[in-house]
Amino acid sequence: MKALIKYPLHLVALLFLVSSCSDTQSKRQNRLQFSSSPYLKEHADNPVDWYEWGDEALNKAKLENKPLLISIGYASCHWCHEMENESFMDTAVARIMNEKFICIKVDREERPDIDQIYMNALQLLTGDAGWPLNAFALPDGKPFHAVTYNDKKSWVNLLNGVSKAYDSKRNLVVTQANALLNGMVEQDISFVGTTPGKREYISDASLFNRIYEKADIANGGLQGSQKFPTPVFIEYLLQHYYITRDPKALSLAEITLKKMALGGMYDQVAGGFARYTTDSLWRIPHFEKMLYDNGQLISAYAHAYQLTKNEFYKSKLAEIIGFVEATLAAPGGGYYSSLNADTEDGEGMFYAWRMKDVTGIDPLIAAYYHVTEKGNWKPPHNILYADKTPAEFAVTKNISTEAFLVRLNETNSRLLKERNKRTKPSVDTKIITAWNCIMLKGYADAYAATGNEGYLKKAISCTGFIEKNLLGNDGSLYRNFKDGKARIAGFLDDYAWAISALIRLYEISFESHWIELAKKISGYTIANFYNGNTGLFFYSEKQSGLVLRKTEVSDDALPSSNALMAKNLYLLGKVYNDTAYTGKVAIMKQSVADRVSNMPRFHLQWCLLNEMVSGKSYEVAITGKDALVKNKELQRSFLPTTIVMGSTEQSALPLLQNKLVPGKTIIYVCTDKLCKRPEEETSRALAQIK
Repeated sequence: MKALIKYPLHLVALLFLVSSCSDTQSKRQNRLQFSSSPYLKEHADNPVDWYEWGDEALNKAKLENKPLLISIGYASCHWCHEMENESFMDTAVARIMNEKFICIKVDREERPDIDQIYMNALQLLTGDAGWPLNAFALPDGKPFHAVTYNDKKSWVNLLNGVSKAYDSKRNLVVTQANALLNGMVEQDISFVGTTPGKREYISDASLFNRIYEKADIANGGLQGSQKFPTPVFIEYLLQHYYITRDPKALSLAEITLKKMALGGMYDQVAGGFARYTTDSLWRIPHFEKMLYDNGQLISAYAHAYQLTKNEFYKSKLAEIIGFVEATLAAPGGGYYSSLNADTEDGEGMFYAWRMKDVTGIDPLIAAYYHVTEKGNWKPPHNILYADKTPAEFAVTKNISTEAFLVRLNETNSRLLKERNKRTKPSVDTKIITAWNCIMLKGYADAYAATGNEGYLKKAISCTGFIEKNLLGNDGSLYRNFKDGKARIAGFLDDYAWAISALIRLYEISFESHWIELAKKISGYTIANFYNGNTGLFFYSEKQSGLVLRKTEVSDDALPSSNALMAKNLYLLGKVYNDTAYTGKVAIMKQSVADRVSNMPRFHLQWCLLNEMVSGKSYEVAITGKDALVKNKELQRSFLPTTIVMGSTEQSALPLLQNKLVPGKTIIYVCTDKLCKRPEEETSRALAQIK
């Protein structure tokens, strides 16, 4: 006390107030330090009084009658970091936010259910989409306004304007919120028919033609000034070609796969794909790398290799796997979420090159990668990309492919060694169930295509991690795992991808545990997510506590979780000969028939399913002591409309019962339980399928 006596009393009070505020501020900032999300922890030093989504924030908003400001982003989002640096780290801006709003920070990858609601509001209000997503809502969570990135000046003006409207025109704000919520509800149920039994798709050929019209025939992918990998688009083209032998489908798939892998979106030095490109030629990436993109693309390149036997595709799937293992592999068999776009040197600079950065660079490789003194990106920087495969380029230079590959690989090794001296982008170390299951399935597909036993071991290791850390005894799943702890109840995509991956793992290994586990998880999903009124699945469980329980039908960066769930049920119906599964699939298809027929490019996973269900699908049973050997031979082929079952012993699965022949390994090819002549040679069985 003696130290304070020399100050005037009012100054002592002021100092006490400032000290109290600082202590409170510190406590508020430190809330996010305890989050499982690295993205939220990044905001723990903001002067903004951030809350995580939950009762504490919502109750405080109701008690103080303040609107919510819900800011949604993710760790590898460049513009999220920009807005943080410009506005959320500014004490003057933070003061406005703290005084006028209850501020909530959300990691969209942890809580996609929250993101879906407020992104839907943004799209209804503006037609826009993107992150950071900043939504303003009533204390009960109903949104009434939303924007994406704003510079500091615009953001301050918006904060003041929204606060003023909330205080002085409350009735209009509430009316707006109610109207928005009603719009979201109507949109969410508008695809459901009142007479589902009478609704049908247009023909598969018409669906393909509509999708083809929206494709970039010259450069691959879908038309647009930006290019996303959209793996489900590639999968659709490969399956459509497999079924119809339409050369346009295969040509477009191959152009897409080739252009993507040669472009700047692909890390030519270390492998792995960025999230998208800012141009239509696949050259200039938005530099963050996501596990879900790369996991799906492993499957796409594996399937392309199965179909064409093009070694270029096999090399790419191996390189993508190399990137994931080097950068995103977590201890114990799981995989981290993403790699940041930014470093302290700036967005993308980790991947950029000046001619002088690497002394003695092979001039032939510089030409191959379009490296110049002037630069092909931000002068004088270059992003590495090519126009031709190594084999094609070697022909133009009149050298052998082998000789060129030696020079290319030597240069890439030197470039990687040089790049590793730079500050590396940060890794988002949360482990998300759905994305790990995508990676698991990628490994299973890579094993099927190449026969590489190491890929099968990685798939089983990842499954073990999920079983140990993310799966409940009742078949429930957690969403994510961080710092030794699982948290947040799983969402439909977690369940759908887990079931899909387990079915695929069973197909390549014949371990009955995996298919039994897929069935168990499916039972939990049906019990806790299924909406009997629409015949579809909610995205979240009943206890989500949000203003709206969404139903995900359209594809996004990931395929529709409902469409993937429908495929899972179709396959389980075949495996277990259970019409309870397949009956649900029929209702699901009918419920979305109009939407898929009108907008097939946004519902490619449904189009994949429709071709499988409406065309000729096969069930293959392999029994006998060499069942795994025969299966490995069979799986080297691309069989997208076939479900494979097998056992070296007697099995309880319906299609395997009474099919074990002592001393022989037999392959049965069946359609709707009607089996063709049993075969002992894999080639003869494949001929029956094709």
